[in-house]
Amino acid sequence: MRGALWRASLSHYRRHPGQLLALLLIILLSTALWSGVWDLTRQARDSLQQSSQWLSDLHDIQRDDGAPLRVDDFVRLRRAGVCVAPWLAVADDGGDQRIGIDGLAMGCFPRSLTRGDALSGEGPFIDIGEAVRQTEAAGRDAALRLLTPNGDAALPPGYRLAPAEQRLQTGELADSFLFNLDALCVLVLLITGLLVRSVYLLGLSQRRSSFLLLQRYGVPGRALQRQRLLELGLIAVVGALPGTLLGLMLASGFASGFGRIMAGLFDVSLFAADLSPMRFLPVLVVTGMVMLWGLLGDRQAPGRSHRVGLGVAVLMLLAGLVGLLAGQRLSVIFLALAAVFLGTGLLTPTLLARLLDRGAQRTRQPLRQWSLRELAVMLRRLALPVVALQFAAATVMAIQALVTSFESTFQQWLDQRLQGDAFVQLVDPSDLAPALVALERNPAVLDGYPVRRGQGELASGPSVDLLALPAGTPQLQRWTFIAAVPEPWAALADGAVMVNEQLARREGIDPGDRVAFQLAGERRDASVAAIYADYGRPRGEILLAANALPPAFRPDFLSLTLTLAPDAQVAPVRASLAGELPPAAFEVRDNATVRGLAERIFRQTFVLTRAISLLTLVLAGVSLLVLGWVFFGTRRWYFHLLRVWGLGRRALGWRLCGLSLGLTMLATLAALPLGVLLTWALVQRINPAAFGWSLPMTVYPLFWLQILGLAAAIGGLVGWLIQRQVGDRPPEPVGVHQVQGADR
Repeated sequence: MRGALWRASLSHYRRHPGQLLALLLIILLSTALWSGVWDLTRQARDSLQQSSQWLSDLHDIQRDDGAPLRVDDFVRLRRAGVCVAPWLAVADDGGDQRIGIDGLAMGCFPRSLTRGDALSGEGPFIDIGEAVRQTEAAGRDAALRLLTPNGDAALPPGYRLAPAEQRLQTGELADSFLFNLDALCVLVLLITGLLVRSVYLLGLSQRRSSFLLLQRYGVPGRALQRQRLLELGLIAVVGALPGTLLGLMLASGFASGFGRIMAGLFDVSLFAADLSPMRFLPVLVVTGMVMLWGLLGDRQAPGRSHRVGLGVAVLMLLAGLVGLLAGQRLSVIFLALAAVFLGTGLLTPTLLARLLDRGAQRTRQPLRQWSLRELAVMLRRLALPVVALQFAAATVMAIQALVTSFESTFQQWLDQRLQGDAFVQLVDPSDLAPALVALERNPAVLDGYPVRRGQGELASGPSVDLLALPAGTPQLQRWTFIAAVPEPWAALADGAVMVNEQLARREGIDPGDRVAFQLAGERRDASVAAIYADYGRPRGEILLAANALPPAFRPDFLSLTLTLAPDAQVAPVRASLAGELPPAAFEVRDNATVRGLAERIFRQTFVLTRAISLLTLVLAGVSLLVLGWVFFGTRRWYFHLLRVWGLGRRALGWRLCGLSLGLTMLATLAALPLGVLLTWALVQRINPAAFGWSLPMTVYPLFWLQILGLAAAIGGLVGWLIQRQVGDRPPEPVGVHQVQGADR
């Protein structure tokens, strides 16, 4: 009996192969999209955790005089019996970060601190000799670090121990970035579930007579339900397995660019991907999700249950809006946004269908009344793919607005920060005096000012970055601020400070407030003159005047921002400095190089985000195209009645085209308010909670027109396909038991 039941079940897909193809295509593409991003974010999280844990158990060896470490220092320490290993971070020809190490030198490290891929040269690790050759071939300088696992190691005179510097403390920022990608993939799964359920319900409506016949032959209803569940599970596995493999291939292709994002923004190198079973988790998740839709069955919610469902949708929408306004934690904001999406998705088809029904009641033209009624029926029967298209279109609109707003704001911020023509970074701060002497003798250098960075602590405990600039520099007067007191630069020169947006949000600071902090062992209490934007990192920062630095302050970073004469190049600047300093003591970059690096990292940051949102829109659009075509085909007998009543074939074709266009355009128009709300949530709620900075709220109606044009193309294609099926020959009659009340 079981074999006969399987043959009867699968016979539906022999008659309707398009539905099987639609199910497999939706599951395959969505699984590939999600599994690829899942694998990348999993690698990034593992690398972030391992890097932090690994370096937290190590110590840096530094020179007492602050000079950069050389190979001679490594040799001297090894001869003194110190367990020490070199660490040299470089960038290869493709822009990926590589870490040069000496596997033999790490033989004295505890086994818990020696990674297998580090000793074998896999992942981001390479032999230190190769790292030095890459650095010399590229003409770049790289700072050597010497690490030891012994916090109480006896060092020779002239050296001291310090906790291993983990570069930028970007764990919070990187985790938020990855969390945003995961949240976008959850939306992909939600849209996938809606599309799979729409295909499933369409198949159930076509198979209702077959199920009734099987029950009359003695097949229990539970056996039929179990058979449908196993059938869905089999289809899900068949689609999810190749989809996961395709996703892993996509992850491998994106790994290089994604690695550059993590290295450039968050200073995290992706370690070699392992063959963990977690890579195949998407198969289980997608299969479970598809089978869950099958368990829900084909229940419709008429009457009172339908009204209760609408009430729940309204409450869910209101609760989501309240959560968006009041939520502070990122997880709460995402849950509130999910509630808004679900509430909107439940309400949209019903409200649109009711509006169309009211329009049909008010018109006295029979054909217009029929068109409005038919469109209302289509919205009810194709509610899930319509909502999926609405969600996808809203997401693409919001992502486009976010990226475009960020790009515009980022360019303005770069113009503000990169006001010089050339930048000189000094490895040793004590080299500032000879560097200034060399630059003063160079006629190509018209002006310049030093930029000092260091560390401090707030009185409340958290550490902050410190930035010191000369307050009277003319180039700085063009800075724009989020909020400021009158004449902020004059206030800075008088002893006030400025804070970045991250610190202001975290500590609740406004212009005019006072902030207490400790700098080089000296306690300060200063008024806040301004709050400025600071993109790319989560740490708080205090900006103070250079003349306010205490004598004991020793900067961690020192650079010079130079204004050059017209048509001057950086080569003479480099030559002047080389006459006073060794080549490894400084690095000179022009404005175009620094800006190009920043813009390249910016573009790479949003490659995955844009790809996910656009592919989701394509998936939803193609699914609606297939489902709309199939659904129109099931109603050919309705459409033929218009021919019987005297409507010409061409006129019927244009009317059907209008129906398909109306369906896709209504779904896209319904996406506009949701897209605007999602844009506001991204720039004003999610960004501040995740990264510590906000963006201006901007919408782009021209891009909306492009999305509407895409929706019109999908609707026009569906209308063209159904026109080819409508002819003078009447279709097969449909029994009343095969349709629901809304279709009769």
